[in-house]
Amino acid sequence: MREGSLEAPTRHPIPWQDESFYDPNEIEKELRRVFDICHGCRRCFNLCDSFPRLFDLVDASPTEELDGVDSKDFKSVVDACTLCDLCYMTKCPYVPPHEFNLDFPHLMLRYRAMEERQGKVGFADKQLAETDRNGALATLVSPLANWTTKRGNATAGRVLRSVAGLHKDAELPKYASHKFTNEAAPAVNRDAPAFGRKAVLYATCFVNFNEPHVGIAARQVLAKNGVETEVVYPSCCGMPLLEQGRIKDVAANAKRVAAEMKPWIEKGYDIIALVPSCGLMLKSEWPLILPDDPDVKLLSRATFDISEYVVDIAKKEGLAEGMQNIPGTLTLHMACHARAQNMGQKGAEMLRLIPKASVKVIERCSGHGGSWGFKEEWFPIAMKVGKPVAVQAQRNGAGFVMSECPLAGVHIEQGIDALGQDGAKPELVTHPIQLLARAYGF
Repeated sequence: MREGSLEAPTRHPIPWQDESFYDPNEIEKELRRVFDICHGCRRCFNLCDSFPRLFDLVDASPTEELDGVDSKDFKSVVDACTLCDLCYMTKCPYVPPHEFNLDFPHLMLRYRAMEERQGKVGFADKQLAETDRNGALATLVSPLANWTTKRGNATAGRVLRSVAGLHKDAELPKYASHKFTNEAAPAVNRDAPAFGRKAVLYATCFVNFNEPHVGIAARQVLAKNGVETEVVYPSCCGMPLLEQGRIKDVAANAKRVAAEMKPWIEKGYDIIALVPSCGLMLKSEWPLILPDDPDVKLLSRATFDISEYVVDIAKKEGLAEGMQNIPGTLTLHMACHARAQNMGQKGAEMLRLIPKASVKVIERCSGHGGSWGFKEEWFPIAMKVGKPVAVQAQRNGAGFVMSECPLAGVHIEQGIDALGQDGAKPELVTHPIQLLARAYGF
């Protein structure tokens, strides 16, 4: 046996259709095996709140070893995991192909799948994960929906947050009054070096219902660069469902989306995900959940993150001329699910395509973790974990701050406000693609 691993990490398919996957005794046995390895290493002590919780349990036990920790206390470690995948992709030296075969995030997923099988996922949590239904309804009455969910609403908002288990101070996403799928396509620049490319924009629930301007900016930039685009959105990628261990429901979404994308891919279209969490699902998680589905495999190979795709155009054909400098520091938070795609800092590479751009990168967890960061129990932890990011963004000064993860961006802005410091604050931009659109004059 050798210490650590120099090979690229690889992952095994998730055996969620095997009954043993949900066996509490087997899960406890695997938790103890993995946690004991983590305790002996502690390399990821500062990555998120799961690992400090685990190490505190061990250190406070009578034996100061894992055998002194009661198994019922493991749940707090599982609940603190946001499935960001960073421990797997950036920290752990014992992931496959190392013989220790350690996959911490997927073990946390397995525990949650067991809880879901046991009926322990609450009704309110399940309703929050119905993003397509919620978004479709909320866009119809967006002023009322946004008033109700606004932070500080002491009437209907207080009741809603109490029922849903959401923290009173958490900034919730706003809903748009129109869906991205209803937007008209911009004219394609036939003189661009990349003319002839064709791409489908997978809208994602967040862009479709909450931030259509991200999709509009992406489409404008791509059209300027000669790319013909279509917008397709069969359903959510299922990341909110995955967070709850509802793997069967994620598989159903994967089959639906992959089947609808297949004809487009066969016609020569690339697939572009507009949010990194969704890109990670299409590229990586779906093929591990449905490893034998040919449509899912095809979609995985054809999928790009939007930043990744623009950089690919710049490297292979060159970008269309016409971008102007944007004054000020461009502070980019590298979203965890962008980093977990193992494609490099494509968001930063894309921003540096803007003439004379001053780009500063923050490569640390924002603390938000999807719906986890909105919850009553976890919002204070999310703010604590994300404070170093907010401090660094504030220190970078006036200009712009953004993350490819839209929820992380709002959370960072709230963290900057919580610092209570004087001086100019950076302007929040939902996604860096919007700055490229601005540089082109859109």
